[in-house]
Amino acid sequence: MIDFKDRTFCPTLEEIAETVGNPLFRTFCSEIKETYGVSEKIEFSSCSMEPGWNVKFKKSGKALCTIYLREAYFTVMIVVGRKEKEAVEAMLPECSAEIQEIYQKTQEGNGQRWLMIDLEDPGESYEDVLRLIKIRSGKGS
Repeated sequence: MIDFKDRTFCPTLEEIAETVGNPLFRTFCSEIKETYGVSEKIEFSSCSMEPGWNVKFKKSGKALCTIYLREAYFTVMIVVGRKEKEAVEAMLPECSAEIQEIYQKTQEGNGQRWLMIDLEDPGESYEDVLRLIKIRSGKGS
């Protein structure tokens, strides 16, 4: 077990997966890596809202998503910016009630919404997160 708040020890993706303890974490990371041809970047954030180690996936300098680590689940942050807003709002009625509620409750600032979505099982919300990332990547609407 690693301490997600210990900045003196940079964990590997495998160590993170073991500590999260949810097989969906490995599945999610593999899917993002394979779909977008990207590698993870493990970083320590000193942000007062979410301090600790996180996993970022970027494509062409643009963040696809950031994963915040928990025990037994993980939180995916997806930024919906001006470029993605129209496509996201068009697909929102097809999303799970949970994703719709998160979107509606997330305040917009500087033309962006920072969606924080907890994932612990491969259900509807998981599929919605993959669709949101696809929009974020510029590959889909």
